[in-house]
Amino acid sequence: MNYIAAAIASAFAALAASYGNGQVISKTLESMARQPEISGQLRGTMFIGVGMIEAVPIMSIVIAFMLLLAK
Repeated sequence: MNYIAAAIASAFAALAASYGNGQVISKTLESMARQPEISGQLRGTMFIGVGMIEAVPIMSIVIAFMLLLAK
């Protein structure tokens, strides 16, 4: 049962991160299309945001592994 719970938690974290990354990237591309002169600044901010979003599923997987090994 613990394995199923860890798999579900990791799957939802990955799903939420992919949705969040899609939103960040689409809004950044939309902003670049509207104001191309600040595309470099927007790109840097986008990479920081994507990195922060990707930290959540990584932490989720680490916590799932810790719970599985803590038997």
